Amino acid sequence: MSITAILINAFALVCLIYGFYRDRDKAVKSLKKAAKSLFGILPTILIIIIIIGLMLGFVPPAEISRFVGEQSGILGVLLVGAVGAVLHIPALIAFPLAASMLESGATVMAVAAFITTLTMIGIVTLPMEIKILGKKFALLRNGLSFIIAIIIAILIGVIL
Repeated sequence: MSITAILINAFALVCLIYGFYRDRDKAVKSLKKAAKSLFGILPTILIIIIIIGLMLGFVPPAEISRFVGEQSGILGVLLVGAVGAVLHIPALIAFPLAASMLESGATVMAVAAFITTLTMIGIVTLPMEIKILGKKFALLRNGLSFIIAIIIAILIGVIL
């Protein structure tokens, strides 16, 4: 476990202990809510982990590198950005997937495009967004978010 993970978990534990010290009933109530939420999303997380595992098992690193590696250029960044825009997976799963992509030969730029579009764009939730915010605003927001996500990915690629 990395030092960062240890520090984050230690901080969470200290906050939990402080929560119990301040108000035991609220702390227990919040832990119950957290457990209920965890069990509610657990099936989705397990399905995503299985899909990622199968993908990494059946798609050789050379293929991942070919589509989103150095030789793919901006086309690979746009491709993985489009995939990120369409997928609807929690960031908790997306970050380990991004690490696997990096290990398999994807560029930092491509992974940045994937994570950024994944969090900024919601193709799956677009119908609901159109219903609530209006078609023009929803399409404009998603379109601009895609452009900005690609710009961010390019900047990250240049910086790193």
